[in-house]
Amino acid sequence: MKKRILLLAGGQSGEHEVSLMSARSVLGALPRDQFDVTPVVISKQGRWLPPTETQRALESGEAATGGDLVLHRVASAEGYDAVFPLLHGPMGEDGTVQGLLTLAGIPFVGSGVLGSSVSMDKVMTKQVLASAGIAQVEWRLAVRREWQQTPDAVRARAAELGFPLFVKPANLGSSVGISKVGTPDELDGALNLAFGLDRRVILEAMTSHKPREVEVGILGNDAPIASPVGELRFDAEFYDYETKYTEGRAIMHIPALLPPEVAARVQAAALTAFRALDCAGLARVDFFYVEETGELLLNEVNTMPGFTTTSMYPKLFEAAGLSYSELVTRLVGLALEER
Repeated sequence: MKKRILLLAGGQSGEHEVSLMSARSVLGALPRDQFDVTPVVISKQGRWLPPTETQRALESGEAATGGDLVLHRVASAEGYDAVFPLLHGPMGEDGTVQGLLTLAGIPFVGSGVLGSSVSMDKVMTKQVLASAGIAQVEWRLAVRREWQQTPDAVRARAAELGFPLFVKPANLGSSVGISKVGTPDELDGALNLAFGLDRRVILEAMTSHKPREVEVGILGNDAPIASPVGELRFDAEFYDYETKYTEGRAIMHIPALLPPEVAARVQAAALTAFRALDCAGLARVDFFYVEETGELLLNEVNTMPGFTTTSMYPKLFEAAGLSYSELVTRLVGLALEER
């Protein structure tokens, strides 16, 4: 008997359109002889669109409005065997939807409430990974209230790290709101931008030399496996939103041209992070590798990475011999196995 799958896409984050692209790819890849798939697009206002509007949004790739309240549609999802919440960023990848589905008792692809929420929050991620002994760049935390009341204390914290540095909202994905700050004169503008998007902001030191950006995919639940290591190369100052989603701006190298012992270190550290954060199903783990010093520094963990046929995560497992269709089928199997 075919498994009934509810495929969620869109969502309220700035990655709404990216999610729609991912959903179109997954929708075409789940084998029709094994699955009966129903897509539902969530609007940027948090409403769940009916079938006609869902199909229109998927075909156009544009945000839509209207639809039902979330709880109404989740309550009617009990007839599904599993949900594929292909939602990126806040209100989708951060444990909110995962909590809703857990309360509804419906199995779903990916990490649960804890793994999703901790991995989405850069502050919590850094603290958990530090306790697991995983190296990261030096960083400081600032909150909106202290920036409003004691801005000099925040500026002093940035000065401790030195310039240039990065300013990042703690809970956004796809490099939204991130600024590279070259001098103290640029700091206030970067902080105002970040605090306009989040109440907590991360200040991150730069590495001593320009790093190579390497990534690895993880697949599994309690016995996860790591993909071959890939590398991103680009001409921009950093991997910002425009560079990520403009065709031709970044080039993937799979496998990355790394010494075998370095690739093994990347895979081992990624598996350690996956377990430490209590992830499940899938994740893409991103690192900085500084050739001059041999440093390997974990940058971030994505529990629902971009999932088009040309995205890094599926390409990493394609290099391991797992086709896109086989990968999405395996993920649904892991959801049913886990829950």
